[in-house]
Amino acid sequence: MRPDTDPIGFRPVTSADLPMLGEWMERPHWREWWGDPPTELGYVRDMVEGRDTTRPFIFSAEGRDLGYIQAWRIGDTLHEPWISDSPWLLELPADAVGVDLSIADPDDLSKGIGTAALMSFVAMLRAEGAVTIIIDPDPANQRAVQAYSKAGFSPIPELEGRTGDSLIMKHDIRRTTR
Repeated sequence: MRPDTDPIGFRPVTSADLPMLGEWMERPHWREWWGDPPTELGYVRDMVEGRDTTRPFIFSAEGRDLGYIQAWRIGDTLHEPWISDSPWLLELPADAVGVDLSIADPDDLSKGIGTAALMSFVAMLRAEGAVTIIIDPDPANQRAVQAYSKAGFSPIPELEGRTGDSLIMKHDIRRTTR
C-alpha cells in the first residue's frame, strides 16, 4: 500500500468484526495506548449495538483491513463522569467531533498509513458537516502526535498542560500536508 496514492476506505464495524478487533487489541502496540482489551472491545460492542453514539469504522486499502478509527461527539460526553474526568470538554463546541484510531498490524506503523487514514476520515467528516475536529493522543505517543500533525492537527494552546494524559489537537484544514 502506498499511502500517498492508494485510497483509504471506511466501513462501519459490525458484530462480525469484533473477534478481529479483539485480536488487534491484544497486540502490544495497542495495549501500550488503549485500555484492557475485553473492556475496550465491550465499548465497541456497545457502539455496534447502539448503546453508545460513537461511530466505529474499519479502514482499509487494496482490500486489506489496516486499522480501526472512530468518531464521537463532544456533546454526547457533556455529563458525568466525563465532565469530572475531563473538564476541558466544556471548552470545546458541543458539535465538535473527536477521533481515535489505531493501526492493526505493527509492521504497518510509521509508514504513513495512519496519516493517510486520518486525512481521508477528516475529509469524510467535513463532507458530513463537521467544523471542529479534535484528536487526543497521549503526548508520550510521539509517533501518533507526528502522524496527526502531518494530517493537519495541532495542539490547542489554551488547553496545553490542562488535560492530563491527553494532548488535545484540533484539525486546521489549512495545515493539511502530504
